[in-house]
Amino acid sequence: MNKGFWQSGHTPTLLSAFLYFDIAFMTWVMLGPLAVQIATSLELTSSQKGLMVATPVLAGGLLRVVMGVLVDHLKPKAAGWIGQGIVIAALAWAWLAGIHSFREIMVLGVALGFAGAAFAVALPLASRWYPPQHQGTALGIAGAGNSGTVLAALLAPGLAVAFGWNNVFGLALIPLGLALLVYTVFAKDAPDCPPPKSLHQYLHVLKDKDAWWFMFFYFCTFGGFVGLASSLTIYFNDQYGMPPVQAGYFTAACVFAGSLVRPIGGALADRIGGIRTLLAMYVLAAVFITIVSFGAESRWVALFWFILGMGSLGVGNGAVFQLVPQRFRKEIGVMTGFVGMAGGIGGFYLAASLGYVKGATGSYQMGLLIFAGLCVVALLGLTSVKTRWRTTWGAAAVSGARV
Repeated sequence: MNKGFWQSGHTPTLLSAFLYFDIAFMTWVMLGPLAVQIATSLELTSSQKGLMVATPVLAGGLLRVVMGVLVDHLKPKAAGWIGQGIVIAALAWAWLAGIHSFREIMVLGVALGFAGAAFAVALPLASRWYPPQHQGTALGIAGAGNSGTVLAALLAPGLAVAFGWNNVFGLALIPLGLALLVYTVFAKDAPDCPPPKSLHQYLHVLKDKDAWWFMFFYFCTFGGFVGLASSLTIYFNDQYGMPPVQAGYFTAACVFAGSLVRPIGGALADRIGGIRTLLAMYVLAAVFITIVSFGAESRWVALFWFILGMGSLGVGNGAVFQLVPQRFRKEIGVMTGFVGMAGGIGGFYLAASLGYVKGATGSYQMGLLIFAGLCVVALLGLTSVKTRWRTTWGAAAVSGARV
């Protein structure tokens, strides 16, 4: 990252997008760190626990398309206001009325999906201010809002012990309100926002096979990241008998690794190319997740392999979004929505499948192995398209950016 990068865009908007995204993500995954206490209180089964933590992820993925359309029609700043307002209202309801059943926690989970959909707001908001050669770095910084999942894992279990898990929903309103204030004051829409498109034009992008490749690649990288972020507190509690607060700390360490390296992944992709970076990360992620699937003798060994796996997926997240704006710059709003949706669906799949597999077999191994296999499929897919991508839409001489 150099001086030229900071002069090439709008720093207050970039940092506001990061903060907005960060606190939204903290809220999006908060049911995961609270899952042990909620499940005990509501007497949930393993499958219900998995579905509870997976529902916000799925809702967030699907709502990213909706928010992507709003971004293009209303511009990112206004779309962000709408999404954040819905999240604040939902948390206020849960806090004041209380959650008393599995059905009610599922309703809250759907509403929290709007927090996950902040992805489709923050990334276009930042992306439109920066030229192609700095897209990886800019979106890596904005996308580092993934680190909000660290805050959730680090703080939520302890706050639940101190104040009760239902009151954590009320406490979350404080940072949400502050982040929305900063966003309102400092974020600005880029002057060259593209004009709104018709529904036909939005769907037209799905006729391009590259759109589907990007969706699958992010299904694996981000899906793995957020699926594990939502599930690891339950995993460490089940596998090693760790109390919720300590399991939350272990989860926070894993999530921190995946969040910290996302900007590094974007910067690395700017330097050596997104394809080369992504190829290496799929190999590493598949290896590390396979190793941990066989069960570590101690929680510390499991923590080590999960940190490496989450770090690999985090770098991969940055690399994917170094490539997307180069291929679909004019459609970045809707493509951020579609690709983000796929990532959310991937997270839902992983979190829900881990709960189901645990309930059916008594072990998480098969669920982790299948996901590692999907990373291998993504590796093979990227290998099959890399030559075409490098010689058509991504030539450095044309875009000024490495592919």
